[in-house]
Amino acid sequence: MRSSLIPTGRAARAAVAVTGVLALTALSACADDSSGGADSAGGGGKVKIMVGGLDKVIYLPAMLTQRLGYFKAEGVDVQLLTESAGVQAETALVSGDVQGTVGFYDHTLDLQAKGKHVESVVQLAQAPGEVEVVSNKAAAGVKGPEDFKGKKLGVTGLGSSTDFLTKYLAVHEGLKTSDFTPVAVGAGQTFISALQQGSIQGGMTTEPTVSTLLQKKAGSVLVDMRTPDGSRAALGGLYPSSSLYMNTAWVNGHKDTVRRLARAFVRTLRWMSSHTPEAIAAKMPADYQQGGGAKLYAQSIKNTLPMFTTDGVMPPDGPMTVERVLSTFDPNLRDVDVDMEKTFTTEFVKDTVASPDSD
Repeated sequence: MRSSLIPTGRAARAAVAVTGVLALTALSACADDSSGGADSAGGGGKVKIMVGGLDKVIYLPAMLTQRLGYFKAEGVDVQLLTESAGVQAETALVSGDVQGTVGFYDHTLDLQAKGKHVESVVQLAQAPGEVEVVSNKAAAGVKGPEDFKGKKLGVTGLGSSTDFLTKYLAVHEGLKTSDFTPVAVGAGQTFISALQQGSIQGGMTTEPTVSTLLQKKAGSVLVDMRTPDGSRAALGGLYPSSSLYMNTAWVNGHKDTVRRLARAFVRTLRWMSSHTPEAIAAKMPADYQQGGGAKLYAQSIKNTLPMFTTDGVMPPDGPMTVERVLSTFDPNLRDVDVDMEKTFTTEFVKDTVASPDSD
């Protein structure tokens, strides 16, 4: 049963037009249906979802759901937007620019500790899908997280989940977060270039960046968390990561829309579990290959597929792992009692019914 939730305050409504970049519209929880507002009898209305990197394989279900037509089939007009890091996608949600974020579940805990109430409504993944790599030049002196001291380590953004996990790996090995320097380098070619040029000695990234840098022989793998087993080895348990999370107040006011979104995402997860990496890759935009080609992109999907759930349900012990990991280095989590039941809900995914898949 879903616990009672505490609503957030009203978000201001404003229109923002930006030439040559993504246009975002700030929406209040009571906005009209044409702006992602209250549910209507005719459908789920319009919803803007910010993704912490649409071309990252860890967030693949967002664009795949769009390409398969499942949002449309549910009567929801979804606009997918992208930011280079999960922390920036989180900011777009908190500021009211979008109604949903596809990003890591751990942001729901971090935000609650800061007085913001958001929740995962569809849990897309049960492992981080992240990989800690080291450059060839630094490899001799960096054999694991215990050697991070004095190093510059790449993350997608400061305050991102890659930042969180890097800090945990270091602290778990007895280091302090001040012993190394996190550097925001994004993903894809910017990450690879930073590694090759020596501006970072290592860093945390995802597919297809991992497969691309290995093909380029730009570095090697230190810690692999692309699978549930890899998550257990590095973090001591399943680490629910990619999710659709939303402001609790908005969820409470738009349950029909959220239910439609949940059905669409779960249908995609089921489709993914019954199709080959090559079939999945064929559905995605060609530029998501990041220059590595179709074969390498399919391999990067294959490497990451085990991280995804098939039903959108939060793994039972997952939230406890996330809380334990974050509280090792985040004073906000140590000083505040986070109500874990309010960081996610299974109400909407458990309401989903089987839908026939289409090729």
